[in-house]
Amino acid sequence: MSTAAPKRIVIWGTGVVGSMVIAEVVKHPSFELVGVGVSNPAKVGKDVGEICGIAPVGVLATDDVDALVALAPDALVHYGPTAQYADDNIRVMSAFLRAGIDVCSTAMTPWVWPQMKQNPPNWIDPITEACEAGGASCFTTGIDPGFANDLFPMTLMGLCGEVTSVRASELLDYTDYEGDYEDEMGIGRSPEFTPLLEIPDLLIMAWGATVPMMAHAVGIELDDITTTWEKWVTPTDRTTAKGVIEAGNVAAIRFTINGIYQGREVITLEHVNRIGLDAAPDWPAGSADDVYRVDIVGSPSIVQETSFRFTDGSGRAPAVAGCLATGLRALNAVPAVNDLPAGWVTALDLPLVPGVGTIR
Repeated sequence: MSTAAPKRIVIWGTGVVGSMVIAEVVKHPSFELVGVGVSNPAKVGKDVGEICGIAPVGVLATDDVDALVALAPDALVHYGPTAQYADDNIRVMSAFLRAGIDVCSTAMTPWVWPQMKQNPPNWIDPITEACEAGGASCFTTGIDPGFANDLFPMTLMGLCGEVTSVRASELLDYTDYEGDYEDEMGIGRSPEFTPLLEIPDLLIMAWGATVPMMAHAVGIELDDITTTWEKWVTPTDRTTAKGVIEAGNVAAIRFTINGIYQGREVITLEHVNRIGLDAAPDWPAGSADDVYRVDIVGSPSIVQETSFRFTDGSGRAPAVAGCLATGLRALNAVPAVNDLPAGWVTALDLPLVPGVGTIR
């Protein structure tokens, strides 16, 4: 059993991911929850347990960034909103970094690979400067993109002598998923509607950072990054956790982000998101439902499927289990990030993160 003192943690964000992680942290021997930040004024002053649907924890939610910084935690674990709210994310994270407090986050997925050329300078420079000013580190992870799309395929490529192509796929049923997908992905909209992520530059910036990261990891520089986008229209009404998708509207989408090298696709990130397992029957599916899949063509060729599940009887959807894994990757990385030099941290900088304190 580890004898190290628990890491003192401030968590920002009590949405789906933050709430689930808080429920894990309060019973975890390797972490101590000392503060929780929120953006919603209605949550300020409430016990975090009440917000997260667990017993009171004795920590009150606050939107006072300076007060949280003053707690001098070992790290801020940030589950804030997406890059759509970049300015606010940068404001919060920079305050901690300038105070010498490391940040582990899921919010700004383009930061999974800060060198990605689609990252605008006003998203990168403030964090670079804050890390330098405070001598702190900033790590971003996530499933989209994240360990299923970088750690898994990169680890498996390390078992090969030659790789012709690598594909990392998310193959999920969104029937019970309550996250945002209408404006972003067009699910539930008419086929004529253009969702945000169908726009190639936005798709690459939002979810494509692992493609150039993997190229860098294996020592090549991509010639181009391209995208594809397909829609499947349901012939019948489909009931979801968020309501009914009427016949004639989009009930499944498939997209790819493709790294091109010497005229061929060598790295592919693929999503197939369905409402109902019978939707888009001709599109890829896993050997089990709701999986993340890696396909490597090479010497040897490798196929790996990973599923996230709740087996606690709660009935929560696999997609939600994946969200929890996303959040816990950021939390469990804290000790390693604390030990790294100041600056940007990516999956390529981390050692093995085995989850100290998880078996107890």
